Amino acid sequence: MSQVIAIAVGGAVGSVMRFWLSTGVHTWLGRGFPYGTLAVNVLGCLVMGVLFVLLTERFAASGVLRAGLLIGVLGGFTTFSSFSIETFNLIEQGAMAKAVSNMAASLFLCIGATWLGVILARQL
Repeated sequence: MSQVIAIAVGGAVGSVMRFWLSTGVHTWLGRGFPYGTLAVNVLGCLVMGVLFVLLTERFAASGVLRAGLLIGVLGGFTTFSSFSIETFNLIEQGAMAKAVSNMAASLFLCIGATWLGVILARQL
């Protein structure tokens, strides 16, 4: 039960963090492209890589802590469902180049950020 509570609390924290970052990025770069969602997903992947290594390989953290951070906070923070609906909306609007750009950028930047996070954490 403590893992469920940790996930719920972490999810609330991650969701608020996602809102703040996404809103800030959209304020800075505008809403013509889903920059906020892309930024959240790339950052979330980077942090996932770092925390995964730290919590499983370096410190053998408890299951409750891992669940709260990896599933809760990062699950609430990353926004794949937002990415999906925004990309779908771009396709429906006929903005195929933007939709494909968003898909490619999300795929390569997020996988790259996860890789970078793992590499950085393993250097600690």
